[in-house]
Amino acid sequence: MERRLTAILAADVVGYSRLMGADEVGTLAQLKRLRAEVIEPKITESHGRIVGSAGDSLLVEFASAVHAVRCAVEAQEQLAAHNASLPEDKRMTFRMGVNLGDVIAQDDTIYGDGVNIAARLEKLAEPGGVCVASNVYEQVKAKLDYAYADLGSHQVHNIVEAVRAYRVSRAKPAAASSTRVALRLPEKPSIAVLPFDNMSGDPEQGYFADGMVEEIITALSRTRWLFVIARNSSFTYKGRAVDIKQVGRELGVRYVLEGSVRKAASRVRITGQLIDATTGAHLWADRFDGGLEDVFDLQEEVARSVVGAIAPKLEQAEIERAKRKPTEHLDAYDYYLRGIASLHQLTRESTANALQLFYEAIELDPEFASAYGMAAFCAVIRKANGWMADREQETVETERLALKAVDLGRDDAVALSLGGEALAFVVGDYNSGAAFIDRALALNPNLATAWLFSGWVRADLGDTEAALQRLATAIRMSPVDPFMFDMLNAVAMAHLLAGRFEEASSWAERSLREKPDFLASLRFAAASYALAGRTEDAQKVVSRILALDPGERISNLADVVSIRRAADMALFSEGLRKAGLPE
Repeated sequence: MERRLTAILAADVVGYSRLMGADEVGTLAQLKRLRAEVIEPKITESHGRIVGSAGDSLLVEFASAVHAVRCAVEAQEQLAAHNASLPEDKRMTFRMGVNLGDVIAQDDTIYGDGVNIAARLEKLAEPGGVCVASNVYEQVKAKLDYAYADLGSHQVHNIVEAVRAYRVSRAKPAAASSTRVALRLPEKPSIAVLPFDNMSGDPEQGYFADGMVEEIITALSRTRWLFVIARNSSFTYKGRAVDIKQVGRELGVRYVLEGSVRKAASRVRITGQLIDATTGAHLWADRFDGGLEDVFDLQEEVARSVVGAIAPKLEQAEIERAKRKPTEHLDAYDYYLRGIASLHQLTRESTANALQLFYEAIELDPEFASAYGMAAFCAVIRKANGWMADREQETVETERLALKAVDLGRDDAVALSLGGEALAFVVGDYNSGAAFIDRALALNPNLATAWLFSGWVRADLGDTEAALQRLATAIRMSPVDPFMFDMLNAVAMAHLLAGRFEEASSWAERSLREKPDFLASLRFAAASYALAGRTEDAQKVVSRILALDPGERISNLADVVSIRRAADMALFSEGLRKAGLPE
């Protein structure tokens, strides 16, 4: 027996059993060809020696750690080039791990912990990737101009001490980023989603993280008012320590979303944070936990939650930016943002001001579908609060605005959902309104407001259970939405029409905690209390309604609500009658 210090490279094929199950003969032939044409010539060139070969695995020793790492990286590059022309299900991809250790040499092969650790490092590598031990990293970091990502320490099978691992890939030339010209920011809010870090040590979670980031990018891309960097560009930062401000300059974006994935037993934790790349300020951060029973469902849920959470934050950040802009430099989008900010105040004056700002946006950009939609939506707010002075004229104008929104915005989920809600609630065209909202959801299933409007229309039509499902989705997707009070109120209405009066009361109370003087919530709270037998509570709410709108009566309820079925309207009216609202 001979002992020696050597660099050990372990490699094997990803998904070899699957490939063999699909085509034994073809897989064996492809493996033989890749070894003969790519891997073995590279080993010979790097002064390595194959000391083990079983099935799809290879064990190679080198006298130099530099030679071992260079061989692994260059072999992976050539294998990737070979795979590029093949269909995905026909590609043969390797993982590679490199360790530096004291080994026992016997019978033309090597044994010992040094070999075992190399095999474990190979399992930590991503498909097509190279993973090295910390002792290898220390030897090569100053000698090979590669990119190194610290993967942390890992407790690996049958090895007593934790192993610290590094991901290795060929670095881009240093001049590439330093000479890159900073891109001008687009007119629309812009965002890049960086690859999430895999903090678990399990390479399988690397696929999960990448898939989830792709889901998030796809979901954000459906939001027409966002400029989203494509996956191919944002993934060039994978495995690199990055400066967020530099990423913003290089990709030409104002916002960057980054995150990480950590697995523990059968659970996985995902963290995310949204950063303003122009200032480095953190705008939002959250974490999500789930089981790994179905990783695809979890990917979709996290993507939906992240998009639902950050979309309002992005919109609010853009609104604040527009507010700081000098009025002489405003464009259509700035007027649009200011209109949204004014509308959110929910007073008669602020809604009138919002409508004027949306008209300003339309005048500057007559093709601005979402501006038409928001202008139409102002009528929804005005009707719900009893602020319409000339109902007939405003209804005609609302129909014009809504139809213009859905015509110009045939592939714009925001415009379609706003126009659809206005057509249903104000104009009374429920079928068209519901159809446009459904089209919006087909275009962008991550748009919380579209789920909210869909819930309202279903409740107005009497389909309370479908309404509750849609509203639950809206609330889950956007838990800090500026219109949360309206979401809660819609749930209250659905429960009331379903005959669950105590539950309706509870949801109406939650809505009023968000917006105490919202007349629509006060109406459903009063009716729910009365129908649940809580007469005193109902009477107090009616007093508040009449203080806000002395002209509110049972006889003019149709002017402020849009309940379609006569039986549902009769139930609602009876509740308010019992609560003491005058006829």
